[in-house]
Order: sequence, then structure tokens, then C-alpha cells
Amino acid sequence: MKLIGMLDSPYVRRAAISAKCLGITLEHQSVSVFRHFEQFRQINPVVKAPTLVLDDGEVLMDSTLIIDYLETLADNSLMPVEPTQRLRALRLIGLALAASEKSVQLYYERNLRPVEIQFEPWVQRVEGQLVAAYSALERELEKQPLKTEGVIEQDGITLAVAWSFTNLVVPDQVSAAQFPRVAAFTAYAEGLEVFVSTPID
Repeated sequence: MKLIGMLDSPYVRRAAISAKCLGITLEHQSVSVFRHFEQFRQINPVVKAPTLVLDDGEVLMDSTLIIDYLETLADNSLMPVEPTQRLRALRLIGLALAASEKSVQLYYERNLRPVEIQFEPWVQRVEGQLVAAYSALERELEKQPLKTEGVIEQDGITLAVAWSFTNLVVPDQVSAAQFPRVAAFTAYAEGLEVFVSTPID
């Protein structure tokens, strides 16, 4: 199977790291939705990263759906089974994905939209949403830290990937001093082999 997309995308990276944690080998192809638009369109006409191309040529997209399918293949899960812990994991994942989404929106606004037509009230709203997501994550980690022993789970993968991505594309919006627990866990995760071997492009 082939995973299509750039690892500077938090969605591609979380799928790639999750596959490694599940023991599934994927061939990774670094195809950009911007620089290689036509090439990507030949693989998936929707041009959405990540795209997973199965051995029979079937195409699956969206990181959460790809991870769900890979867990089915592995007959294993990176999610807790116990309902209370699963609910918390889902909450952390949702917040981390929201932080990734808002980071993407800010990056696109600053780098793709001409300055003269940027809408400052919308930018301020997105900046507020980004801070709100990381503030909520920080509170969650204060109440219950993520584990730093054994196999990293999906909430930890998604949180760490999101924080690294935000610091890559909009580093002026966040700081380790502002969100020390999120930053500390990400530093731990980025030192793990599955992260080190899956670097941001």
C-alpha cells in the first residue's frame, strides 16, 4: 500500500506514524497537493492528502479514516477500550485536529491570499480558536498527563504532530512557556523512533 502526501502535513504524518505503531509497512510517496497538483490528481482526482492507495488500486482518504482501516488490518488499536479513557482520548484527538486545522487556515491566509484581501476579523477569530484548542489540551494534560511508557497511543500521536506542525507554520502563535505540558509531551514524542523516522519534510 502507498501513502501519498507530504510529511509536513500533520494529517499525512499522523497516518504514517500510526501505521508504524501498528506494524504496517506503507510505501510513502512525497507528492504535494500544491507543487505536484497534476501528479496528485492522477492518483486521486479529489487531490486530498493523505491518500492511501491499496494494493488493488482502491483509494481511501482522510487521516482518521485511513487509520481506522489500518487498525482493522492490524487487528489492533491505538485507542483505549475502556469508555471513560476512550472518551478522553477522542476529546484530545478532536482538540489536536482542530489545532492543526486552524494552523493550516492561518498559514494559507498569510502565505496564499494576497495581503490586500486578507480579512483581519476572520484571522483574529482563527487565532483565538487555535489558542483555545491548545489551552484546552494544556488543561487536559494538567488533569491527567499522557503516558510516556509503552506504545504511544493515538491521542499522543495526534497531539504531538499538531504541536510540531503549528510551530513549523505559525510559530508566532504559540510558545512552550504558554503551553508547557503540551510542549514537553511533544518533545518526548519527537524523540521516539517512530517520530524520528518520520520527520517533517
